[in-house]
Amino acid sequence: MSGAAEVLARFATDGGRSCLHDRHIAPQIYAGLDGRNWGLADYEKRDGYAALRKVLGTGGTGGMTQEAVIAELKQSALRGRGGAGFPTGLKWSFMPRQFSGQKYLICNSDEGEPGTFKDRDILQYNPHLVIEGMLIAAYVTGASTGYNYIHGEIFQVYERFQEAIEQARAAGYLGRNIMGSGFSFDLHAHHGFGAYICGEETALLESMEGKRGQPRFKPPFPASYGLYGKPSNVNNTETYASVPWIIRNGGQAYLETGKPNNGGTKIFSVSGDVCRPGNYEVPMGTPFAKLLELAGGVRTGRQLKAVIPGGSSSPVLPASIIMECTMDYDSISKAGSMLGSGAVIVMNDTRCMVKSLQRLSYFYYEESCGQCTPCREGTGWLWRMVDRIEKGQGRPEDLDLLDSVAGNIMGRTICALGDAAAMPVRSFVKHFRDEFAYHIEHKNCVVPTYR
Repeated sequence: MSGAAEVLARFATDGGRSCLHDRHIAPQIYAGLDGRNWGLADYEKRDGYAALRKVLGTGGTGGMTQEAVIAELKQSALRGRGGAGFPTGLKWSFMPRQFSGQKYLICNSDEGEPGTFKDRDILQYNPHLVIEGMLIAAYVTGASTGYNYIHGEIFQVYERFQEAIEQARAAGYLGRNIMGSGFSFDLHAHHGFGAYICGEETALLESMEGKRGQPRFKPPFPASYGLYGKPSNVNNTETYASVPWIIRNGGQAYLETGKPNNGGTKIFSVSGDVCRPGNYEVPMGTPFAKLLELAGGVRTGRQLKAVIPGGSSSPVLPASIIMECTMDYDSISKAGSMLGSGAVIVMNDTRCMVKSLQRLSYFYYEESCGQCTPCREGTGWLWRMVDRIEKGQGRPEDLDLLDSVAGNIMGRTICALGDAAAMPVRSFVKHFRDEFAYHIEHKNCVVPTYR
């Protein structure tokens, strides 16, 4: 084993630890998976492609119109699972369905945000679910070609999805005149390059076109000017994976699984100071306390200090606030944060908030594409100031300066990375200002030093 492979192996995990466990609540995406039954034959045993047959009218039914599928999605209250939480049915309705030219369908599997690791498990253990969801989306939007843009650092997942595509194509689920319905669609896997910025949908499109991955100005939006200048629909992996269940069981049933305006189940990637980190699929609206219990509680018997509820770009919440929240878009938003991608980063009372913010701010400084001056320069300012405080060289005025710089980044960039870099800074300083002040005054942490 090479040196690099040996290092990576130390951090490798298997599905048994990440998602193939019995601690989900009413799962829809992870239901019935054992790590070996990812192939087409096993997927069909789990009602695989039944939703597609229902839509196309090849399963003994009369089929569904594009409008009928969109109506089911709107009723389901399915919201984009990649982070923005935009209603999926509404997004699909923006596509010019009567446009006779080339249209594209893109799956955003560029999962690069710290704390997020759900999409790779879906693609590894249930890839046909994503393919079926994309087929339904292609039928609704009139797209004839699709791509799954897969994060560059999960090559094994890329190979698994490519194999699933070949299985589906051989069985007649992809290609021309699918199941004799007259509907044609083909799908390809596209390997990304590991850049965080390419998770932004227009930067992803630029990357696919062979250009530097930098966000585009919006408008125009991808629905009117997307890949190669053609109308394109872009959704997250988990979003597409949620569609077949809705079609099989109805939008109302999906809505009732969750709560109003937050339908269905959601996969939460729980990491940090918990006993059993991993992916947990639970109904929307599940109390955070229950999710923490599923993950084995706070590690080593320590006290919960803070939680980042939606990936590294969402504002941090102290324990007193997050313990009163339910895991859905509205509750987390009301608490002052965002559900985002559902990456829940748990921190106990041994964690230094200054050091934690130092690491986060460095990530956004490094991952800024440099296109927008407020982001390119501002993220550097934020990291250098936090780094200075962490190293015992901070000044009292730095706290107000941090908030000022972060405020001058927000809302002044082409994409949301500037906001993603600024919001953690403002929330850390807001909720843990005393800890930052102690660091500045005493030149050391309030907790024992760690690496």
